[in-house]
Amino acid sequence: NNKKILAVTLARGGSRRVPKKNIADINGKPLLSYTIDEVNKSKYIDKYIVSTDNPDIAGVANVAGVEIHNRSAAQAQDTSTSADALMAAVTESGHEDYDYLVEIMATNPLKTIADIDGVIEKLEETGADSVVSVVRIWDHHPSRVKYIENDKLMDFYPEIPESRRQDLTPAAYVRNGSIYAITMNSFLEHKIRLGPDTRPYIMDESRTINIDEPIDLELARLLLK
Repeated sequence: NNKKILAVTLARGGSRRVPKKNIADINGKPLLSYTIDEVNKSKYIDKYIVSTDNPDIAGVANVAGVEIHNRSAAQAQDTSTSADALMAAVTESGHEDYDYLVEIMATNPLKTIADIDGVIEKLEETGADSVVSVVRIWDHHPSRVKYIENDKLMDFYPEIPESRRQDLTPAAYVRNGSIYAITMNSFLEHKIRLGPDTRPYIMDESRTINIDEPIDLELARLLLK
């Protein structure tokens, strides 16, 4: 519907638990390349940028023909927020005139083009401020999560005693670290990825992994085989 869509992947080089995580080898292919390959299949994305502070990561993106935003050191710290880094990528590249901003995270190589375009379609169809990919959680349902007070287990959310996980209601979902889409107007106004009206895009567990630890890399390698 004549919307201009900008996609950004934030890929800094300073991961502590998995050094250079974003270009870690996954079955002979850099992690970032799985995301680039899917983005390139999109029928909606008009421009795609990889924002990075690392020359090796920039090299992988360059080989794939992706535009680079040189992320400053100030925006690539452990304390830097994704929203701040996205804002820099948008404003420093002069792309505030786009209608939609889509952050496509590299840490889940299992997502597909159907998920990426599906999030964009839901943003357009619902007229929401933002759409975020989520996955249903079972064993970590809020009713099973506790805090400790005076050495007693306390409920964050009331638990039905002896309930089976399939009986837990309402169904609970968590953002799965894959895709955020937001109207540019909402992002520039609120400066966060989740606007006042945020809708879910539900992804299957089979297409969800968030690489944060070395063991996650091994699991991704197995799943992608």
